[in-house]
Amino acid sequence: MTHIFRALRHRNYRLFFGGQSISLIGTWMQQIAMSWLVYRLTNSAFLLGTVVFFGQIPALILMPFAGVIADRHNRRNILLITQILAMLQAFVLSALVLTGSIEVWQIIALSMFLGLVNSFDMPVRQAFTVEMIGNREDLSNAIALNSSMVNAARLIGPSIAGVVIAAVGEGMCFLINAVSYIAVLFSLSAMRIEKKKAGVIHPHVLRGLKEGFVYAFNFTPIKYILILLGLVSLAGMPYQVLMPVFAKDIFHGGPKTLGFLMAMAGIGALVGAIYLAGRRSVIGLTKIIALTSGIFGLGLVIFSQSRVLWFSMFVICLSGFAMMVQMAASNTILQTIVDEGMRGRVMSFYTMSFIGMAPFGGLLAGILAGTIGAPGTLLSGGICCIIGAAVFAGKLPFLKREMHPVYVKKGIVPEIVN
Repeated sequence: MTHIFRALRHRNYRLFFGGQSISLIGTWMQQIAMSWLVYRLTNSAFLLGTVVFFGQIPALILMPFAGVIADRHNRRNILLITQILAMLQAFVLSALVLTGSIEVWQIIALSMFLGLVNSFDMPVRQAFTVEMIGNREDLSNAIALNSSMVNAARLIGPSIAGVVIAAVGEGMCFLINAVSYIAVLFSLSAMRIEKKKAGVIHPHVLRGLKEGFVYAFNFTPIKYILILLGLVSLAGMPYQVLMPVFAKDIFHGGPKTLGFLMAMAGIGALVGAIYLAGRRSVIGLTKIIALTSGIFGLGLVIFSQSRVLWFSMFVICLSGFAMMVQMAASNTILQTIVDEGMRGRVMSFYTMSFIGMAPFGGLLAGILAGTIGAPGTLLSGGICCIIGAAVFAGKLPFLKREMHPVYVKKGIVPEIVN
């Protein structure tokens, strides 16, 4: 257990871990309440996908620019601003729902605003992790603990949200989320961050963006990891968008059923994150990425055809495990092999790969669910993930050769990557 939680030896990371653990519970409560609210108001899978699309489309456009900013400016200050704006969004949303004046167009507008905020928050947060860890050997553990934190909240938040929605409605979930941001604002303010030495300042943001693209997509391991992430996000991640449809129409339940399904996915993801936290090295993670991408796709295929709730909960738990291991392992490898001067930009491409592609996946899922049904949509997405995993697995020998010099330079391996 000491090894699993070794990144908590660092004061700044302890503060971050504590504040974020509280805030993320509220975030997951809001996410579940939002999907249930939209489906309750509209009874439309298409509008579920539409809200996700408009909430996440800013990421595809703005995240690369956020990566350039993350490499130039104080990352903690940026995070303080984004967290304050996200808190205001939650307060406005709660006020509209609690007063009974909420409309679908307002949900879409507020989702777009939060998406804009997250476009800067997510890549900066990823790049900021290295500043909180004094010992770089603990970086991979911190990344895994970040995933553990997200998925512990993913386990707790939906469960609470299901009860709160059933008892007092969605508005209270949004209010709880707004208040929860106080914890992360306090933790960020209390950190002691060393000032970075002034680096090279590019004359124009677009030049810095171009340098980031050239660097990321000319280095084959980074390129293939990002492509697989994008495919899984486009084809597989929309299962979350369709969960209200499965909860209500397939399993004939309510918000509690939705909460339980999402919580089971969270349990699997939490176990996956803890598994990665216990690993001592990045060696072998590329094989794990290929394997878990295939398992995730297979899980979606089986879940789409199941009509038994307890079995579907088990399958979605397995899918959650595979999804988290694939994403966190990809994060760990990227953070390990990237040059420091490109960290913010590469991590913006990482977040863009699974967040930026999600709006198209959500919109596509909503459209397909309206024509071939939610089960058929998940079946198609799962098959695409399996194909992507197989192609990535075929590239493993080449990726190993490409990463070997980097691992040797960083002292990770003395000879060959096993």
